[in-house]
Amino acid sequence: MKTLILCFCAFVSPLIAQEKPVVYLQPHHDSVDAKFGGSILKLMNAPPVISLPTPPPLLDVQGNQWAIDIKNLGPRAVTVSDRSKFTQNIMVGETLHISSNGKSYELKR
Repeated sequence: MKTLILCFCAFVSPLIAQEKPVVYLQPHHDSVDAKFGGSILKLMNAPPVISLPTPPPLLDVQGNQWAIDIKNLGPRAVTVSDRSKFTQNIMVGETLHISSNGKSYELKR
């Protein structure tokens, strides 16, 4: 029994500790705020195109490399763009992980 509890703690604790805060794009907004870095951005009834912060942020508010998970809850596909080089469609139910090095955005799968 002790072994089972120890295994449970070893595998589940890191998952709980890494939970990201969830934020939502406000109605009638079409841009991602730089302060959303390190979060999961959930889109519901989002405009067809949303923009990433310009210029691309280097660090989030925690001091980590800026990254965001964007989850599209529907009802249609949404295009995420930085208005210059990065453009990616997010289908309904899909989650994208986007990171920034301070100069450009990169899609992480």
